[in-house]
Amino acid sequence: MLKTLFGIAAASLLVTAPATADTLDDVIDRGTLRCGVVLDFPPIGYRDENNDPAGFDVEYCNDLAAALEVDVEIMPLTWSERLPVIVTGRADVVFGATSDSLARARTVGFSIPYAIYYAQGVVNSESGIESFEDIRGKRVAAGVGTVPEQEWLKIAAEWGEEDLYQGYQSENEVFLAVAQGKADIGITTNTAVKPITDQYDNVDPGPRMPWTTDYTSVVAKRTDVSWLNYLNLFVTHQVRSGRYQELWGTYVGGEAPELRIPGVMY
Repeated sequence: MLKTLFGIAAASLLVTAPATADTLDDVIDRGTLRCGVVLDFPPIGYRDENNDPAGFDVEYCNDLAAALEVDVEIMPLTWSERLPVIVTGRADVVFGATSDSLARARTVGFSIPYAIYYAQGVVNSESGIESFEDIRGKRVAAGVGTVPEQEWLKIAAEWGEEDLYQGYQSENEVFLAVAQGKADIGITTNTAVKPITDQYDNVDPGPRMPWTTDYTSVVAKRTDVSWLNYLNLFVTHQVRSGRYQELWGTYVGGEAPELRIPGVMY
């Protein structure tokens, strides 16, 4: 009798147990990788002269699809869309210069870091901003939902200058605001400074921001451990094969930043 009851209970568990998410199998079965990228963040993500997606992150999408032997669908995203497309299942993965904050990790999963940036401003030539302290009393712009926005608002609160902050949906809008004199400084990353200052005659490199180096990770579904493990291995292979350095040299220039943190093993 006990054996019979045990067998019924076990069978019931097998029937009612929820299916485990497995994006790796889903992508392979579908034959297409849905890869989200922010395309207003040159040279990391942008549109080329033919209006096709290009840049460091786009190449990482292509490389991941090639490793999986599937096609790739590049999904253009705004900064604020990076997490929602993963939560809602519209994208399988996001390469979008996304900082691996503990707050975000409650919502989505992160791979080991695949790129490192630091925050820097671009300033209007007539702004008078040369140092970080020169920003006091000036109009500051950044992308909505980005770490620069979050970090700057902390400083703005300390200075009592929240009213001088301007949030924009895209970095292109931030840069245009600076060029048009609507903002005195726009906060971006170091990789975007040269392309933007080359594009606008009246926009100059600005000071580096005081917050910590920005470790960015590949974003995927938080509960899908097998997919996150695969993404970790993919990032590792990009470095070991020399592809990371190759792409960094092509799109950013110079030596690619060291991804390992002293005292931490990846």
